[in-house]
Amino acid sequence: MSDKNWTDTERFDNKASEWDANAVRAALADAVARAIIAHMPVGKPASALEFGCGTGLVTTRIAPHCAKLTALDSSSEMLRMLGEKIAASSIANVTPLHLDFSRPEEAAGLDKDYDFVCSSMTLHHIPDTASFLRELIDHMSPGGTLAIADLDAEDGLFHDDATEKVHHGFDRAALQTILESAGFAAVSFMTAHIIEKKNRDGQPTSYPVFLVTALKPKA
Repeated sequence: MSDKNWTDTERFDNKASEWDANAVRAALADAVARAIIAHMPVGKPASALEFGCGTGLVTTRIAPHCAKLTALDSSSEMLRMLGEKIAASSIANVTPLHLDFSRPEEAAGLDKDYDFVCSSMTLHHIPDTASFLRELIDHMSPGGTLAIADLDAEDGLFHDDATEKVHHGFDRAALQTILESAGFAAVSFMTAHIIEKKNRDGQPTSYPVFLVTALKPKA
């Protein structure tokens, strides 16, 4: 077990080199990427943002569907792995950015005209969901689309490390209320994937992952 707190990026830095080798994680990324692509606006987003991109398991899949994609993460090692993929595949439209979007003082300098914003399995790591979503909508252009994949409310045993202080998934109705209170409209949920894994007690368990989409109103 780790004594790191839940905003410490060191745990992700330490896991970066082995991140992609997890078959469950790779299957999740594939399913989430397909769901995100299916819910993108008609035509390539001119300026897209992925927060919590990690090593780019989702990033590299959605990049061909964006004109320009900023891939943001708070872990420098995760971004280093993404950088290697970008270089190896000559991906020209992805810009990695080392920044902790959950910290308002860091987010302040981020662009405010993203027309598409997405993430996978990141929201449950952010302490104040409501404040974060209020900050996030301020960085989107009017009419912009949001697509977030994360865990449905779970038993608290999904994460192997009991000291990892994360949200235990989200109740869909409660998250819809938070999104609408932040200013988003047209909130819609679908099930993007179901993770089959042994929970922290060693019991085989199914963990649904939703994709929620929403719009920033044009006016």
